Amino acid sequence: MRPVVWVPREIHADAVADLETWADVRRGWGVGAATEDVVAPVAEGVLLRTARLDAPQLKRMPRLRVVARHGVGTDTVDTAYARERGIRVTTTPEANVLSVAEHAVALLMAVRRGIGAAATGTASRDDLIGGELSGSTLGLIGFGRIARRVARIGQGGFGMRVLAHDPGLSDDEVRAGGAQPLPLDVLLSEADAVSVHVPLVPTTRGLLGAEQFRRMPSHAIVINTSRGGVVDEYALAEALDAGEVGGAGLDVSEIEPMPDDHPLRGRANVVVTPHIGGQTREAMRRVAMEAAAALRSELAS
Repeated sequence: MRPVVWVPREIHADAVADLETWADVRRGWGVGAATEDVVAPVAEGVLLRTARLDAPQLKRMPRLRVVARHGVGTDTVDTAYARERGIRVTTTPEANVLSVAEHAVALLMAVRRGIGAAATGTASRDDLIGGELSGSTLGLIGFGRIARRVARIGQGGFGMRVLAHDPGLSDDEVRAGGAQPLPLDVLLSEADAVSVHVPLVPTTRGLLGAEQFRRMPSHAIVINTSRGGVVDEYALAEALDAGEVGGAGLDVSEIEPMPDDHPLRGRANVVVTPHIGGQTREAMRRVAMEAAAALRSELAS
């Protein structure tokens, strides 16, 4: 008997086709979509893209064995309850590295050159005097796969000096990745741009707040393509108002999409995108295929 797999949100068609060769795939979108009520009693696997699975939902799935996350983080899944039940939660840490790294650099370039204001016509040509990335200093908070790719782009493409802070790595590991290891406070004081690449966990929530923004050069740019809660958005707005920070490029926010009345909206020196860092055609296929392969592997064991 084929295992029942639920796919609540649309994923790449190639991954669906791959799953359908061996599983009974119940899709949660389009005409005749399978609802959670129908699938919960029989689902053995879930391929999760943007939906959430909290403990009450997981409790309704007595046969569930694996949740394959379409992406890097697991913050949309109640992992503590999943562990209690012995439900395996997998991710695809490699598949969207290049896309997110490129998006982080794109945000940095957009803010540095005032492209957001130029594109919307909110500033005159004489006011649109940007800066170059070449020769500037890039500070990376977190130095995992995506941050290392950003470092390579910054160094190879623009000749940037790259600093990194990652308590989980030794100084030698950071140097081997091409960056200069520094304590966070020193990194913030020396960087012309700070790009955040850490997961949202209790120790990183509000990692960049009012105190950290005051340590940064007044022209410095904050880039966040990780998770919204890592940056205190209201403290960032106040720092921008006070001239303590020069600009920001944000692909993530505490509430997504970022509300229209949010204090970071409508600023010439802030570029906001709706969590699209990993959404390229190439990455979406890679992520879906890797998630599907992980799900198959777990259910076959």
